[in-house]
Amino acid sequence: MTPIVVRLIAALSALCVLAGCGGDGEASSDATPSSLIPETAVITGAPAGYNTADVTFAETMVGHHKQAIDLCTLASERSADPELLTLAGEIVAKQQPEVNILNVFLVQWNENPDAQNDPGPGDDPPEPSIPGTVDDATVAKLESLRGPEFDKLWLQSMIGQLQGGVTIADNEVANGANVDAISVAKSIAAGLQPRIAQMNTMLEGMP
Repeated sequence: MTPIVVRLIAALSALCVLAGCGGDGEASSDATPSSLIPETAVITGAPAGYNTADVTFAETMVGHHKQAIDLCTLASERSADPELLTLAGEIVAKQQPEVNILNVFLVQWNENPDAQNDPGPGDDPPEPSIPGTVDDATVAKLESLRGPEFDKLWLQSMIGQLQGGVTIADNEVANGANVDAISVAKSIAAGLQPRIAQMNTMLEGMP
């Protein structure tokens, strides 16, 4: 990982403080070993400059990644293909930390990640258009399948889903202003490309 990404991961340890939780400022007694982050330099003070494209990138990519993680979790329940299961696990392992990093950005930019998916009473905001989103009908179909039928539709769906992630990342690189967010976008795009190629190869090898 790049030094910027390592620095951002370290910033996750400060997320609770940034979000205003923990009234006395002491560490939570519920912390687990996996949640402890080695002491390194973190992003402090006012965040670097950012624009609307940066906020849109972070919000959109969080939604995109959350769907990918859900679909990979579904694969672990309905597929028996070892390569597919390994791939799904790798995607979750890569994308969950990226979601955490993007949420750190949103907190620093005075956005509230939790509020995105928790509209107030009477609110009915339109669903954001997220490139590559797998539609509800396809998700429902996946939930009804198992074995090779599931594997084929899952690969077809995930190829488009991950291609949408590349589009989101490329838009940030072209239009964003925050150097850290742009660096993360480049890292995301670079990580998605080989997985898309792997999925295409797997799909071509199916009957």
